[in-house]
Amino acid sequence: MTNVLRQKSEKKSATKKTGQSTGPMGFPPYEVKKGEEYMSKEQLKHFANILQLWEKQLLADREATLNHMQDEGMNFPDILDRAALEEEHKLEWQAREREHRLIRKINQALSAIQQGDYGYCEDCGTEIGIRRLEARPTATQCIDCKTIHEIREKQTGIAD
Repeated sequence: MTNVLRQKSEKKSATKKTGQSTGPMGFPPYEVKKGEEYMSKEQLKHFANILQLWEKQLLADREATLNHMQDEGMNFPDILDRAALEEEHKLEWQAREREHRLIRKINQALSAIQQGDYGYCEDCGTEIGIRRLEARPTATQCIDCKTIHEIREKQTGIAD
């Protein structure tokens, strides 16, 4: 059985044992306590832990890619082999660039937690919502503002 299939199987069995699914990065979803204030200290700590772990994983992946690329020899006698390797490196760098932008968003979210702004829409100021933040911890807009933004982007072709 491959590692991916084994991990999925283990995750399913762990879910059955605990009776709940896991959220981002394997964290259990945050259970809001009755009467708990939105973005309480516990909630902020929960999201800070998710964001910090996510950032560590992305940085470790980046380091592994750099090591992998440095270890591979570029001196192939066959031009097709060299071209294939260069294309592979190009795709890896594109993925790392996307991850670099994501790390910036993670750092912005961590900064928003420290400033007390995390969890509120940057456009209208309403609550983004616990479940939306668990699905996308770097979200900066509520679902309504994000939907309007995407509609405008689709109609105009201009991304903000």
